[in-house]
Amino acid sequence: MQAFTVHEGIIAPLDRSNVDTDAIIPKQFLKSIRRTGFGPHLFDDWRYLDQGGLETEIASRRENPEFILNTAPYRDASILLARENFGCGSSREHAVWALEDFGFRCVIAPSFADIFYNNCFKNGVLPVVLEAAEVDALFKAAEAERGLSARVDLVEQRIVLPGGQTYDFDIDAYRRKNMLDGLDDIGLTLQHADEIRAFEARRAQEKPWLFRDL
Repeated sequence: MQAFTVHEGIIAPLDRSNVDTDAIIPKQFLKSIRRTGFGPHLFDDWRYLDQGGLETEIASRRENPEFILNTAPYRDASILLARENFGCGSSREHAVWALEDFGFRCVIAPSFADIFYNNCFKNGVLPVVLEAAEVDALFKAAEAERGLSARVDLVEQRIVLPGGQTYDFDIDAYRRKNMLDGLDDIGLTLQHADEIRAFEARRAQEKPWLFRDL
């Protein structure tokens, strides 16, 4: 997993509440478990004027010219700004894979669905919870300056705008450390690889019948 320390990027304001995981990555794309290649299908139903699937060539799709991610400079956005209850709906991890594959490193919202929030930390996408009034202020700033950038500092737990405005946020200390170190559940387990191998060797000596080929 890619570590997250400090990230600076363009904010894409998605002014919608209750954005569910089926909107983030529709069900027809769940057949793949490769964890890559989902970026072009992020917000697929909103992003394109025609229906598509995993086998559909992106070049043949008709983009919705009014959807924000189809316009400059938001094609290169890496910070998503949204409203409350982002990531609600079914518990598909593909939703975070699609955000990460598009290039988003951070999602800012007043609240997130629990499972989506947890999946973000497992995939190197930082979910930042701010007060509703602070999110309102960010939307106004993004509306006033198209292509507004922000600096998201996980070390200091702070968002800084070019004009100097700051927004502090809290992250659970355990999750924060793992994000800073770039460790997901597998990475955390592999930190104990030597102990695991030693246990397996000891277990094979103590109970060899458990290791016989069937």
